[in-house]
Amino acid sequence: MRTYNIAVVGATGPAGQEFLKLLTQRRFPVGELRLLASSRSVGKTVPYGPGELTIEEVGAQSFQSTDLVFFFAGAEVSSSLAPQAVRAGAFVIDNCAPYSLDENVPLIVPEVNPGDLKGHQGIVGSPSAATIQLVMALAPLHRVAPIERAIVVAYQAVSGSGGKAMEELSAQCRLVLEGKSVVPHVYPHQIAFNCLPEADVFLDNGFTREEWRIVQETRRLLHHPHLAISATAVRVPVYVGHAAAVHLELSRRLPPEEARSLLGAARGVRVLDDPCVSLYPQPWVAAGQDNVFVGRIREDSVYEYGLAFWVAADNLRKGSALNALQIAELVIDQGWL
Repeated sequence: MRTYNIAVVGATGPAGQEFLKLLTQRRFPVGELRLLASSRSVGKTVPYGPGELTIEEVGAQSFQSTDLVFFFAGAEVSSSLAPQAVRAGAFVIDNCAPYSLDENVPLIVPEVNPGDLKGHQGIVGSPSAATIQLVMALAPLHRVAPIERAIVVAYQAVSGSGGKAMEELSAQCRLVLEGKSVVPHVYPHQIAFNCLPEADVFLDNGFTREEWRIVQETRRLLHHPHLAISATAVRVPVYVGHAAAVHLELSRRLPPEEARSLLGAARGVRVLDDPCVSLYPQPWVAAGQDNVFVGRIREDSVYEYGLAFWVAADNLRKGSALNALQIAELVIDQGWL
């Protein structure tokens, strides 16, 4: 079996570390594996399999003889280094924001739009975690009852902001429980025992950048450029696992039992929906799992053909690392690498 030389930029963050776990769990055919980061992280070690790997400094020459480069280090790093990796002959899978709205760069969720990979020019984008779990639930419904309108409220775990945000939540919880004052650093306000309707920076249109990504990425992934969709993203004091309340207006009536059947048959989706015994998706249950969980499926009386549901998924796995690795697996399976 052929193996592939891999470079991971941003392996020290939560998503990058989850990616390294998945490489071994899914038995990806790894040849040489290099972990790259800025100079301040050089020399640090990161667990990989039964041992550890040492972080190297990333630079223009880092991508020679590399087949696949995965970016988990933020938009600025991706914008600067991804083109250099492509020029060096590598295939780039970017898990950050800069290419998610670039029509020249395919945006892929393998279970939803694998065919869009055909137009790649060496770089492929992986959507935001909130978008991934949303479209995993929307796509099976949209295929049989086209969606005309979507209202989404996303509840996002702090791990989406990185390791320092997780540390801050832990520290703040201790301080609050001890009756001490809290000085926020990662977020503009205390996140412990609180909810912040500010995920990423605010744009001139009143949305946050994260909310606008959900809107535009969903349109791209569903091939529905004029979809009427609005999103609100709320940062919540949860370590791992995003969730969302979704309200849809469809082009025809879709009974809840039919929606459950469609979702239950969809690859990568699991239905948890029995309110009588309090069975429904929870971030706590989704954490560490690869599936997207959907429940609370019901008709929405606001619309003539309305449907509502609740969705949750591990934002570090399917919402980030797993989706990126699945893109690589798809590229290899299709013989595009």
